[in-house]
Amino acid sequence: MNKEEQLMVGFRELFNKINWLNKPKMEESLKGYTSSEVHCVEFIGNHPLSNVTQLAEGMYMTRGAISKLTKKMVKKGLIESYQKPDNKKEIYFDLTEQGKRVFQIHEALHNEFQNRDKVVFDQLTEEQFTGILRFIDSYNEHLTKEMNRQDTHSK
Repeated sequence: MNKEEQLMVGFRELFNKINWLNKPKMEESLKGYTSSEVHCVEFIGNHPLSNVTQLAEGMYMTRGAISKLTKKMVKKGLIESYQKPDNKKEIYFDLTEQGKRVFQIHEALHNEFQNRDKVVFDQLTEEQFTGILRFIDSYNEHLTKEMNRQDTHSK
């Protein structure tokens, strides 16, 4: 196995282990909500004035899928839709009180998991962090370009 393959296998193994460790607590604490609903709540909580297009781009879903998801979430009382007085065309979303509670639970769990794993990050030097972040940024940029290229070809 070459270094690239080792790295990709390592990433998959790492993310699978993180998921294995986090999933039971997430499911227990956020019972009754799907992963998509929780991540949509997270996106809206972190991005005020979110609309369907922004949600679709930020969650890597189609606008149709986001429309379906947000309708379901409005019915569940997690979010509410609204329009700005100066823009009646665009629909925006905001968290309800229930949505804010889900957001806070989700954030608290992320903080708990981050604290659990802090021991590993505390061992990294500034130089190691910089190198890892540089690689992640570069790979993300490459994948974004590839997604845009494929999106252009599919139209």
